[in-house]
Amino acid sequence: MDTKVFIKAISYYLPEKVLTNKQLSEEFPEWTVEKIADKIGIKERHIASENETALDMAVKASELFFEEHKTDKSTIDFILLCTQSPDYLLPTSACILQDRLGLPTRCGALDFNLGCSGFVYGLSLAKGLIAGNIAKNILLITSETYSKYLHPKDRGNRTIFGDAATVTLISTEGFAEILNFSLGTDGKGCENLIIKTGALRNPIKTNRIEFDESNNLVSDDFLYMNGSEIFNFTLEFVPLLVDNVLKENNLQKENINLFVFHQANKHMLHFLRKKIKIEASKFYYCMENVGNTVSSTIPIALKEAQKVNLLNGRVLLAGFGVGYSWGGTILKV
Repeated sequence: MDTKVFIKAISYYLPEKVLTNKQLSEEFPEWTVEKIADKIGIKERHIASENETALDMAVKASELFFEEHKTDKSTIDFILLCTQSPDYLLPTSACILQDRLGLPTRCGALDFNLGCSGFVYGLSLAKGLIAGNIAKNILLITSETYSKYLHPKDRGNRTIFGDAATVTLISTEGFAEILNFSLGTDGKGCENLIIKTGALRNPIKTNRIEFDESNNLVSDDFLYMNGSEIFNFTLEFVPLLVDNVLKENNLQKENINLFVFHQANKHMLHFLRKKIKIEASKFYYCMENVGNTVSSTIPIALKEAQKVNLLNGRVLLAGFGVGYSWGGTILKV
């Protein structure tokens, strides 16, 4: 008999510093407060402080989790930490996290480097560990500080991205059963969302900064996103992802009670919803006060949807972005 695997509880942490549309419009007068809110769907985003790292945020989110859900630390037997902004090249941040949280030394721990598909991939890894009888209670943690990768003059990306950390307990019991997955990759799109320097391929910064015809910043040393190519990618692959997830679970679109997509930006999600023909009442938005928090968007949305009793029946999750990478699954609540 197949082992059933569940999401048992979720918590999240947002940094104290808030970047509002008013502050951004003062820096970039050509973009009004209303224009940013209408186009991006975001009013404010939380930004990690100068000395606050993804590991620090993961610790704070975990401490909030243990306090909120009264979970016994001794029962945790694995940490999966999704981040693209680790504290060190080595050691693994998850190993340091085990020590800082005071978790048992019999606890497995690893980092995995994925962006906006990271939460769904993490669910698949956690499900595999439990199905393989390797672990029983897994902390799936997403923590990202993309703000540290953004150039101060990068108007486009600074309106979109916020920092956050989430903790999701995956176990053999819980409120949402994790069903079957569809995952995919197309590395040909890697250069459309990239930081080219700083790692071992190109360790030396080029200090090259340019602006394209739309006045968007182009730099090897900071996050570069080709917005039009990313938009085209999502419109091509996300509808196929939704179809494949439904097929893997022998369901029809009409069987889904709620769709929770990676919260990229309002403009993109609106186009996707219309293209896939999803009813507005079944499509969940959750970015207005947090921004695009990369791998943390879906768990934050799930937590907020749970608060207002929207998590019922079958919930389809879809993550997609940098890589290119995409993944989807269905939760049975």
